[in-house]
Amino acid sequence: MDEPSVLGKVRRILDAFDDDAPALGLSALARRSGVPKATVHRLAGELVAWGLLERDGNAFRLGGRLFELGERVPRYRTTRDVALPYLEDLYVATGETVHLGVLDGREVLYLLKIKGHRGIDAPSRVAGRMPLHATASGKVLLAHSPPALLERVLAAGLARLTPHTITSPALLREVVDQVRRTGAATERDELLVGHGSAAAPVLGADAALVGALSVAAPLHRRSPQRLVPVVRTAALALSRALRERPVTPP
Repeated sequence: MDEPSVLGKVRRILDAFDDDAPALGLSALARRSGVPKATVHRLAGELVAWGLLERDGNAFRLGGRLFELGERVPRYRTTRDVALPYLEDLYVATGETVHLGVLDGREVLYLLKIKGHRGIDAPSRVAGRMPLHATASGKVLLAHSPPALLERVLAAGLARLTPHTITSPALLREVVDQVRRTGAATERDELLVGHGSAAAPVLGADAALVGALSVAAPLHRRSPQRLVPVVRTAALALSRALRERPVTPP
C-alpha cells in the first residue's frame, strides 16, 4: 500500500537497501520499496543531489551523507566514545569478537564491533540488527527492560534461525528470568551453529539500561559460560564510566 506522504516514500526507498542488496537499479528499487517506478525515479534523483543516495553505474546505493548524519546522533556517539576503550580491553583479554548492542524496538542494534584476525564470521555488523530472543545481548536487554517488551516479542513470534534457537515462549520466559537473577546471559548455536556468546548489561545513572556488552566465539575455542566473568567485569567497568559521564540511554 502506498505511503500517504513523500517522506514515507523516501523512507521506503532508503529501507530497500541492505547487505544483500547494496546497489539497486530503478526497477529493483521500485519493486523492493513498493513505490511506483516513476516516483522512485524522481525521488532518487533528489536523494542523489542531497547525497543520501549515490549512483553506481545504472544503479543506486546509499550515500555518504547518511553516514555523516548518523555520526551526529549524540546519544549513540557519546556512548560509543566512552565504550570503545572498554571493548578494546575486552578484545585484548579474550581475542574474540566483542560487541556493544542497544535496544531498538524488538531488536538489538549494534553500535560497536571489534573483530580480530581470528574473529568469527558472524552475521552481526555495526548498525546491524539481530532478534532479541536469539542473542545473548538480546536476552540481557529483555531481562533489564519492562516486562511489556518480552510480551511484545512473544506476540510477534520467535523466528527459528538455527535448530537450536529458542522458539518456545515458556522457555524464553524461563531464560529471561534466569538472566535477571544472574546478571549475565549466554547462547550456544542459537544464532549461528558452532558459535556462542556471553553478554552482560551496561547500566548508566540510576541503573538505567544503556545496552549490553558481549563476546562471541566459536564453541570449539571458547565456552560461552567461561566468558561470563570477563564480560561481566568489563560491563561493570563501562557502567561506572558512563555514570561518571552521563548519557541519555539509547
